[in-house]
Amino acid sequence: MKPVWWMVGGSVCAWLMVMTFVGGRSWLESLLGMIGPLVMASGTWILVERTHTRSPVGLTSLLIRAFAVKVVFFGVYVTTMLRVLSLRPLPFVVSFTGYFIALHLLEALLLRRLLAADMRAS
Repeated sequence: MKPVWWMVGGSVCAWLMVMTFVGGRSWLESLLGMIGPLVMASGTWILVERTHTRSPVGLTSLLIRAFAVKVVFFGVYVTTMLRVLSLRPLPFVVSFTGYFIALHLLEALLLRRLLAADMRAS
C-alpha cells in the first residue's frame, strides 16, 4: 500500500508544480488528466499486492485482466472528458499522457522489484 501513497503524493506534487509554472487556467484539465491514470495505476497496484500475497502465480492472469479493463476504461474516460465535459484538448491530453506514462513506468518498476525479491528468495 505504501507505493500507492507515493503515486498519489508524487502525482499531486507534480500537479501543483505544473500549476505553479503554467498558471491556474488549465487546473481542471490538468487535474482530470491526472485522476484517470492515477486511479487505474493505484487500483492495479493494490490488486497486484493482494494477489502476490495470496498467490504469486495468479499475477499474470490478473495483469492480463487489468490490461483489458484499462483499455476499456481509458477509452471511455478520454471520450467522456473531451466530448461530454468538453475540456480543452491540449492541456488535458498533455496531462493525461504525462501521468499515464509516468505512473505505468512506476508500476513496471515496482512489479520488477516485487518479482526480483521473489527470485532472490527462491
